Parts: sequence; structure tokens; C-alpha cells
Amino acid sequence: MKFIKNNRCFIVAELSGNHDGKLNNLLKMIRQAKIAGADAVKIQAYEADRITMNSDKKFFKLGSTSKWKKYNSLYKLYKKAETPKHWYKKIFLYAKKIKITIFASVFDINTLKFFEKEIKCPIYKVASPEIVDIPLLKSLGKTGKPIILSNGLADFSDLSLAVKTIKKYNKNVVILKCTSTYPAPKFSLNLATMKDMKKKFSCEIGFSDHTTGIESGVFAAALGAKVLEKHVVLKKSSKTVDSFFSVDFKEFKKMVDVIRANEQSLGKISYKINKTSKINLHGRKSIFIYKDIKKGEKFTEKNLTIIRPYHGLHPKFYDFVLNKKSKTNLFSGDPLKLKHVQK
Repeated sequence: MKFIKNNRCFIVAELSGNHDGKLNNLLKMIRQAKIAGADAVKIQAYEADRITMNSDKKFFKLGSTSKWKKYNSLYKLYKKAETPKHWYKKIFLYAKKIKITIFASVFDINTLKFFEKEIKCPIYKVASPEIVDIPLLKSLGKTGKPIILSNGLADFSDLSLAVKTIKKYNKNVVILKCTSTYPAPKFSLNLATMKDMKKKFSCEIGFSDHTTGIESGVFAAALGAKVLEKHVVLKKSSKTVDSFFSVDFKEFKKMVDVIRANEQSLGKISYKINKTSKINLHGRKSIFIYKDIKKGEKFTEKNLTIIRPYHGLHPKFYDFVLNKKSKTNLFSGDPLKLKHVQK
């Protein structure tokens, strides 16, 4: 996957509807994401009229337990949260100007066509509810661009069909482990599933984090998530649509810094003595003379010892030199060398 570089986690600041309908807020968020160390920012590209219907029927009502119940209906929620279409070009141009990757979740084929023709989006995201939209998945696959899927509302058969549909045209698929609860309790995450998804679907894997705080995102990256998506908001005190499970940029930066530090610690598979450790090689044990030895005298357990530092023979030669004779006089505290041993 080209956008995943040097085996690092690709960290995405999800902007969602937290711009609160103000373009300036969205541009500030993009800038703050860049400063905080995000690899990319992502917008949600939909129009309320395309993603749902403006209907008073019960099917479109938000239930009493919904965190967004004050908006009453799906249409009103999405109308409040949508990123206006006439902003798209300005947003992408600004991100390009400050040199941060930007991409979009698309929710319908017409929006995808617009992005392909007018925006040249480098990556596409499929939100959990859209994972069952097979015509959309086909169209996304045909773009040939990397596709990131969230599995929050998909069971195994749904996910299998989605991956199969895209891979018919395009092998560049990343699956994000996702819990579509807002905020998501930590016990519901089942991050252990990521490695199983990677094995079963032969895809890169990641985590769409809807928890509060940064701990789960950090842990997911340590477990091997190569894409991490986290909702952000300008201020914790904001009352935007997704602010109640989003982090501010101070928290986001802390998350990025911890993940990058962990990546340095993880490193690569290596059995070599690290360069920074070699300066302390003298601290290893080696064979020393314990009691004075005269020329021609045998080396024994009583006149030899294995101690620090590492200036004498490697201890692997200990059995070899026992009962052999010394070529020269040696004194207590001398390091034993092969040149001292008669063959």
C-alpha cells in the first residue's frame, strides 16, 4: 500500500461534522492536524438529500437512546453535519498547499463521480453503514485507488462480500476494525480481531477509533494497525455533532507522539548487537587468570575464572584450555589469550 510508508502507522484525523458548518473551522482543523503530526485528514463527503430522505416516517426518526436524538431525524442530523459540496475543492487545495494528504469517505456513486472528475482524491474510505452498498463498492473498486473499509456494522459474511467485490477490480484494500458505538466502550473493541482479519482477507488492517481518550488507538498501533482513524475537534468544550467522542489536537498530538515512539522501540527483527550497545561490550564476561601461573603450568579451575570485563578469551573456550599448559608466566588479573595456551 503506497501511502503506508516505512511500515509506519498511517494516522488520520477524521474531521467529520466537527467543523460546525464553518469553512474556517475546517481549514483550522486541517492546519492543526498537520502541526499535530497527522499523516492525513479525512472529510465525510455526503449530502443529506443523497444519504437519506427528508421524511417524517418512523423509519427515519432518531430513537430516544441515540446520542444525536436532539436532531430528531436522520435527515436533520446529516444536514447539520454535512460538509457542503462547494467547499470540497477549497479544502483539497488548502491541504495540498500545507502538504498534508487529504481524502474522503464517499457515500454514493454520484459523489464518487464528482471526486474522480473534479478532485482527484488519492484514497477512498467506506463508512460502516455503506459496506453493504455493493454498487458503490464496485464503483470504488474500479477507481484502482486504495480503499479503506470500516467493519463496524458488518458481520463476517458482509465483510467477505465487500472485500470480494472490491478485490475483483482492485487489490488495494485496508480493513479497519471498528465498533459503531459512540463513544465505544473499550470492552467492545475486540482488537484481537485485526490480526485474524489480516490473515483471512490478505489485507492491511487498521482501527477506526470511536473511544474517548487515546489509549486504544496507541494499543491498536502496537498490535499492528497500519491505519488509525481518530475523530478530532478544535476544542473539547465544543458542542459539535461528534465532539462528545472526539479528541482535541493536544490529545491527538500526544497519541501521535506515543505511537511514533513505540514504532522506534518496535524496530525490526534483529539478533545483532545494537550499535549503541557495542560501546558496552567490555562489560561481558571473559576468562581471566585468578591465581599466578608459571610457564608450563596447567590451566585449572583453581587458577582460571570467568568474570567481567570482556578482555580475555570468550568463555566458550573454557573447557578447551583446561589442563593445557601456559606458554608464559601469567599473573592474577591478566586476561587469558589464545596465544598464552600451548597446543
